Amino acid sequence: MSPARGGSAAAYYTGDMCRLLAACSLAVVLLFAPAAAGERVLVAFGDSLTAGLGVTAEQSYPALLSERLRAEGYSYRVVNAGVSGDTTAGGLRRVDWALRVKPEIAIVELGANDALRGQDLAATRANLVQIVERFQSAGTRVLIAGMRLPPNYGPRYGGEFQRMFEEVAKQRRAALMPFFLDGVGGDPRLNQADGVHPTAEGYRLIVDRLWPFLRPLLQH
Repeated sequence: MSPARGGSAAAYYTGDMCRLLAACSLAVVLLFAPAAAGERVLVAFGDSLTAGLGVTAEQSYPALLSERLRAEGYSYRVVNAGVSGDTTAGGLRRVDWALRVKPEIAIVELGANDALRGQDLAATRANLVQIVERFQSAGTRVLIAGMRLPPNYGPRYGGEFQRMFEEVAKQRRAALMPFFLDGVGGDPRLNQADGVHPTAEGYRLIVDRLWPFLRPLLQH
């Protein structure tokens, strides 16, 4: 996820080259970590909110979700396929790499960076539809993590952005968590100094709020 309008992008990620290297590193990890026979795999597919920018790997939401799954008696390997600064266009380019691990479930958390850069939401919507469709075509059950924008983006753009996730979920018959940062966004106690990325405590609350939407997709 990028900083809010007017913020310094350098404070959150270091540019296209770093994102490219991160994506390449992700591809290598996925290639050399294929699913074992009979192993269930869940892919957390997103941007810096999924990657866990600013917290340790163990404090990211995919790692905390892995703990929750084990505690609830579900045997899934959770793959963190988050790339800081990624957009839906970037996600679309790397979705085939994520499919290499044959995920049963994909949590798609993308779109915020598109909107924070003021990009055309029609293109963002089209990319998101294609990402979900690619996962579903491979037999992967998809949970879309919706996002919302700060008020300074205006009610028209912000409303259109919020509705986009609802419309894509309905079109693709995918599960939807309406707001990924529910209970966390805007709370300084649960966010890092940048006001954008959650703390470890914030990510733990995200997993709690995510669980009811994910639970129907899980299999023992």
